[in-house]
Amino acid sequence: MSGVTSGAGSIVVQRAVKAVGVPTNASLRSFAAAALPARHGELTIRIVDEAESRAFNRRYRGKDKPTNVLSFAGEAEVLGDLLICAPLVMREAHEQNKMPRAHWAHLVVHGCLHLRGYDHEHPQDAQRMQAREIRILKRLGFGNPYR
Repeated sequence: MSGVTSGAGSIVVQRAVKAVGVPTNASLRSFAAAALPARHGELTIRIVDEAESRAFNRRYRGKDKPTNVLSFAGEAEVLGDLLICAPLVMREAHEQNKMPRAHWAHLVVHGCLHLRGYDHEHPQDAQRMQAREIRILKRLGFGNPYR
């Protein structure tokens, strides 16, 4: 586990799985910081395998399969946790002809926006969230992930 703490809060990265292609902890923290307000509280990004992702997705969402990113909102000084499934992210990047680093950035930003209250349950909400993601990713040097 490694993290960084500042006046804005802390972003901790936990690697529960060794996987090829996962960006550095510094990169993951920079992706998250781009999507968070200046003062955001504590955030943990946990990189997991498909078994752990599946277990959490089944328990908290009732879906018996792994998923690319899960967001768990915290309370008080804790913004929350992101659980990101490394093998699934890498597979999706390959299947969707995306650069893995860009896909990682997108999913970290996406998860952070969920923690900030954005969702995509309704078309208007999805459009608002996607527009925000696109702006943040552009600032990070990545293209539109929805093209």
